[in-house]
Amino acid sequence: MNAFYQLTATSPGGQLISMVDYAGKVVLVVNTASHSGFTPQYGGLEALYRKYAGQGLVVPGFPCNHFGKQEPGDADEIAQTCHINFGVSLPMFGKVEVNGAAAHPVFRYLKNELPGVLGGRIKWNFTKFLIGRDGKPLRRFASITTPFIL
Repeated sequence: MNAFYQLTATSPGGQLISMVDYAGKVVLVVNTASHSGFTPQYGGLEALYRKYAGQGLVVPGFPCNHFGKQEPGDADEIAQTCHINFGVSLPMFGKVEVNGAAAHPVFRYLKNELPGVLGGRIKWNFTKFLIGRDGKPLRRFASITTPFIL
């Protein structure tokens, strides 16, 4: 089994979710923040998800308060902001760290497989990782890459 599918993450409600649930799908993992200059990308991510979900695309969001404290709320506040302001129905996970010793295993794995300009670090919110149907990481996109370009 591919290493990505061996990873898990916690939903905002505290349920442990296995990445194997995404086997056979194209996955676009995104570290998100509700108070970032890139937050309007939620709208584009949602549009991308709705357009291609029937073809197997899933866009899991991982809120992160790591950069500029741009995700200060709890799970309910994050969900409310995403839904009310951007109509987000993306699968969301609990808040995570993406860099440093406390980095979530999903991001440790993705950064190792697809290092960016900072090597094994993520530069900012809304960094995106594209994973193929076989669970293999294919490409990394910087925060400035909008969902419409994808």
